[in-house]
Amino acid sequence: MDLLSRIEELILLSVWKLQNEAYGLQIRKHLSDIVGNDLSVGAVYVPLKRLKKRGYLESWDSKPTDERGGRSKRFYKLTKKGVNALQQVKTIQENAWSDLPDVGVNWIPATS
Repeated sequence: MDLLSRIEELILLSVWKLQNEAYGLQIRKHLSDIVGNDLSVGAVYVPLKRLKKRGYLESWDSKPTDERGGRSKRFYKLTKKGVNALQQVKTIQENAWSDLPDVGVNWIPATS
């Protein structure tokens, strides 16, 4: 299995969540909402390109519009490999947390 970085996992989740609205700026906004602070352009676009190159995402450009100054939007979509990767990430996370105590407000780590 090809392991993903945390930002790659979050990007795949964002693309899945945004569906037909998964283009660069929306992905970046969604990720910033998830992590609670602004992410730089490079922090999002570099892993986006890497995920596409590795076959987890496919992309296409919209038609240029006047409202965007004649520029197009690049949309992203999960490939079958991307969907499988998300399923694996979910399984790994569930397995990793399955035997651990709940980390709640009143949780205090054991001392030695």
